[in-house]
Amino acid sequence: MRDKLLLQLSTFSQEHLLAFWDNLSDVQQANLTAQIQEIDFPEMEAMFEQSRAQENLKKLAQRAMPPLAVRLDSNDPPYTSEQAYPLGEQALAEGKVGVALVAGGQGSRLGFDHPKGMYPIGPISNASLFEILFSKIQATGMSSGTAIPIYLMTSPATHEETVDYLKTNRWFGLAEEDVVVFCQGTLPAVDATTGKLLLSDHDSLFLSPDGHGGMLAALDRSGALGDMQQRGVEHLFYFQVDNPIATVCDTHMIGCHILANSEYTLQVISKQDPEERVGNVVQIDGVTRIIEYSDLPADIAKVRNSDGSLKFWAGSIAVHVLDVEFLSRMAKLHNALPIHCARKKVPFVDLAGDPIDPTEPNAIKYERFIFDLLPHAKCSLSVEVDPAVAFAPLKNASGATADTVEHVHHQMMELHRSMLRKAGVQVEDGCRVEISPLFAMTVDQLREKITPDTSIVEETYFR
Repeated sequence: MRDKLLLQLSTFSQEHLLAFWDNLSDVQQANLTAQIQEIDFPEMEAMFEQSRAQENLKKLAQRAMPPLAVRLDSNDPPYTSEQAYPLGEQALAEGKVGVALVAGGQGSRLGFDHPKGMYPIGPISNASLFEILFSKIQATGMSSGTAIPIYLMTSPATHEETVDYLKTNRWFGLAEEDVVVFCQGTLPAVDATTGKLLLSDHDSLFLSPDGHGGMLAALDRSGALGDMQQRGVEHLFYFQVDNPIATVCDTHMIGCHILANSEYTLQVISKQDPEERVGNVVQIDGVTRIIEYSDLPADIAKVRNSDGSLKFWAGSIAVHVLDVEFLSRMAKLHNALPIHCARKKVPFVDLAGDPIDPTEPNAIKYERFIFDLLPHAKCSLSVEVDPAVAFAPLKNASGATADTVEHVHHQMMELHRSMLRKAGVQVEDGCRVEISPLFAMTVDQLREKITPDTSIVEETYFR
């Protein structure tokens, strides 16, 4: 086997991967062999060359325009709520909507040594992100009279623990057959100067998840895409596990998506700061794209309209609706998603067998982003939402300036206090409240369950 591998590796100047072969056990040799055989070496060479000539998005940004969008404050929206809601409700009732939940991340930035979806974020209940989001899917299915399948993407680092956790908790009320768990792929890291693949140990390559864009290949590879087609799912509601107030299966958004004949619809927020750390949704030469905040030149980001609002206002919050037929078409297209390169500090084992922990970026990591499918869509649309009711990402440990547990708790309770007050309930300012999705998802549902003029003066969890 060694000679066969060496012949393959020598073609691409990667023979160093076998430097410790003779000292490995049979099990270790088998592990290294399996990893090497998974690598598409011609593609790795092409990716390394591409890393030297990344697309100049800053130059493209000079031609950017705002996207086609349904705005919150528009007096003349392309589609009204009265048009959109019935179509969204119908699609849900007919079983045409599935959910894609991206949950490959670990909670390391939170000081939480488990999959992030297991983090207990309920401000009173301590319910995990998984529990809250699964409950939203269950509640939506109950109100629409149909089971909504969920396609949950994990990573190699989180897969087994995630599956065990969900099984232990009986899938949080969802039928096991309606929860399809699949694992995203990985890509090797390479030396930034030579393009040689790095070893993390004598018998292992340094591998990292291939980004949320890895969902496309993983859906196809795992059979999840075929499962959607077999079930008759036409629209996939995509979001990420770190946002507990995500508007899961947003009826208005789904309806607008259908009205526009869109293949890819984005939920967006109105940026309040030119340099806000969200992807900028724009149109370039008539094609919708996302330019990351780091790639949008400051002078362009700061351009304002005559009324003082930002010209490039639409910030992506990683909530999308994608047509399943579109995903199927893209899965058959070679390199539908371009590769993105990032220079990082990657620990590795050198040719002497010594572990090296670099102090400066020494390697290139590769990943793909799902939003790079946008230019392929025949039609796309952006739908604005209020971040106060739709976007509370949990990313940072306590003490950071934003997106901490404290920020998320505050936003969740503010949202729930507001919902209660709109339902006619009196809530004391600052009173800690939390509403389980299984109790109520909307103000109308609250009105059905709570007597008007009820007064809430102490910590209350509605469940």
